Amino acid sequence: MSLLWLFLGLLFLIAAYLVSNYNFFQTSLTRIKASIQEIGNQLKRQADLIPNLEASAKGYLSHEKGILESLAEARKQIASAAKSDNPSVQAGAAGALSDLLPRLSVIVESNPELKANETIINLMGELRDTADKIMYARRTLIDLTADYNIKVVTFPSNIVANLFSFKEQAGLKLADMENALSVSPKDVESPKINL
Repeated sequence: MSLLWLFLGLLFLIAAYLVSNYNFFQTSLTRIKASIQEIGNQLKRQADLIPNLEASAKGYLSHEKGILESLAEARKQIASAAKSDNPSVQAGAAGALSDLLPRLSVIVESNPELKANETIINLMGELRDTADKIMYARRTLIDLTADYNIKVVTFPSNIVANLFSFKEQAGLKLADMENALSVSPKDVESPKINL
């Protein structure tokens, strides 16, 4: 009789382990998808802010035609990326604006009229806030994907992953990410601003 209880207890523990790991994998996949959607949500917010920044900047930066063209191009990329569920497209659009913000900041800081203009200052603050939120959402996606992938490849949770066909997730792929396991000399160069 005690052997039967031991067998039933062992069976219960195995079933509980299977259910627990299955639920972890399902929950993680749902959170990864939600994180990708949050990146798109923040890009949409950014796309809504850029036309306002562009309109304000046009009034004050008419002599800075290159910046305005860059803003317009960044707005197009972000509007397109906000409609896409593709993390690579979203990452490329976010990168385009991230590259533009330091140049725009230098112009704003070097021009007293722009420094004093509350509209530009408020919009720049909103863009920085949104860029921070995008970075946070990307970091969350990276962490969720890493946790999920660790469980997919480590023993004994990989048995459950294989049993229910859970596969590793790619996470966020950047357009210029050729070899994620190494850093090139270009990657460690200090950014140069050329206006």
